[in-house]
Amino acid sequence: MIFFEEALDIVRNSAYAMETEKVGFMDSLHRVLAEDVNSDMQMPPFDKSAVDGYACRKEDMLNELEVIELIPAGKAPQKKVGKNQCSKIMTGASVPEGADIVLMVEDTEETGENRIKYLKDNVKDNVCYLGEDVKEGELLIPNGTLVKPQHIAVLATAGCVEPLVYKKVKVGVISTGDELVEPHIKPAISQIRNSNAYQLLSQVENLGVEARYIGIALDTEESTREMLVKAFEDNDVILLSGGVSMGDFDHVPKVLNELDVELKFKSIAVQPGRPTVFGVRGKQFIFGLPGNPVSSFVQFELLVKPLIYGLMGFDFQAVKLKLPMGKEYARRKSSRLSWMPAKVNMNGEVIPIDYHGSAHINALTLADGMISIPIGKTKLEKGELVELREI
Repeated sequence: MIFFEEALDIVRNSAYAMETEKVGFMDSLHRVLAEDVNSDMQMPPFDKSAVDGYACRKEDMLNELEVIELIPAGKAPQKKVGKNQCSKIMTGASVPEGADIVLMVEDTEETGENRIKYLKDNVKDNVCYLGEDVKEGELLIPNGTLVKPQHIAVLATAGCVEPLVYKKVKVGVISTGDELVEPHIKPAISQIRNSNAYQLLSQVENLGVEARYIGIALDTEESTREMLVKAFEDNDVILLSGGVSMGDFDHVPKVLNELDVELKFKSIAVQPGRPTVFGVRGKQFIFGLPGNPVSSFVQFELLVKPLIYGLMGFDFQAVKLKLPMGKEYARRKSSRLSWMPAKVNMNGEVIPIDYHGSAHINALTLADGMISIPIGKTKLEKGELVELREI
């Protein structure tokens, strides 16, 4: 059994960046950029109006002004603004030559045909100046960025319609156990519905990664071997839940050895999820996760997610918040690092969620995140600062 920090280091150091490919920018969501994206032009590309109003000379703003033209967005100004003149202008339109300020239309009144008067005595310029947001050649999105919707807008703005990204990771999911039946089947005596596989598939797909369900392996070496051979045919990462503890019917470690998988660790000093296995076979990886759903969920978040993101070229760092405990929490045993589901109350305090152990998956539906309790610590005091890890 190794410490969690050691296990995480092993997993992170095992990852390698996948090959790259160009994709349409609308297909790059949840992918990781494999090159910098730089601007091919200045933004704004011209001095543009920030409001609907009248463009004039600042020195004339308190005088009665003659309206000499209308400038809609997308059309170039046709006239130069002179003394005591203005052009009616729409938001986003190019500010005409001669003007250095835009008066908001709601702060003006018409005093006659094509004549207006400003009703206030001061105003902002209301002009977005050429290149004030972005210079030509400026770095917009660095290599290694996980593309989110806000990045799609920047890619479009930069004309980067085919960004270079890392290829998608292929992940296969297997469940093990004679007791498992698929969700559409009502379990008989001694059976349970297979929730782990679909939880893991959802966690994988939540990363924008391709997930494939291989099936349920029965508690025999033959069935376990058949499923694993199938999974290794066309997947970069294999997630197998159940069959990794010390029971008489847990054949996974033996079969993995026969398939030339190098096991990096077999057990972690963490709760839940002690019997977690991690192995490497060439450029393929396998996690043997515990059969209880909370255990498999937590270990996916702690170990599987960093590996998958690492293969995608992304240095994943979990979001953590320092918040005070809203109530005291105590545990009897402290020999392992413990992860506890928790929620945040209206006062910004962390409240541990009462759950009945690693099979109580319903508890996670109430959680905002998880808090960790270090080895050797048995109590968290009310008001004590803890780290809440987002899930």
